[in-house]
Amino acid sequence: MKKTKIIYWIFTGFLALLMLFSGISNIMVTPESVTVFKHLGYPVYLIPFLGVAKTLGSLAIVVPGFARLKEWAYAGFVFDLAGAMYSGFSVGDPVSGWLPISVGFIIIAVSYIFYHRKQKEAVSN
Repeated sequence: MKKTKIIYWIFTGFLALLMLFSGISNIMVTPESVTVFKHLGYPVYLIPFLGVAKTLGSLAIVVPGFARLKEWAYAGFVFDLAGAMYSGFSVGDPVSGWLPISVGFIIIAVSYIFYHRKQKEAVSN
């Protein structure tokens, strides 16, 4: 149980920080965010919306309880990264740009898998 919790919190912490920093950057509508959105062909008004969603999702995965909300947050993060990867592919970005997104998928997957392992172990104890 202890090993499961440690792995869960390490990857969940990384995920929460990754999405929180990205969310704050989006909420502040930084020039970098605007540049990326314009490159991908998206309207700038979506940036703060996505920032708020990422920030709320980060909170949802670290606050105890709220199992359904956590599931929605994990799904939202997968959709966000899948959309980012597809968008980059669609505008012709090089495959090397997909590496950070791939790492993000791995972090989400490990956090999600160990979240469910932690839940199962808590029920069996």
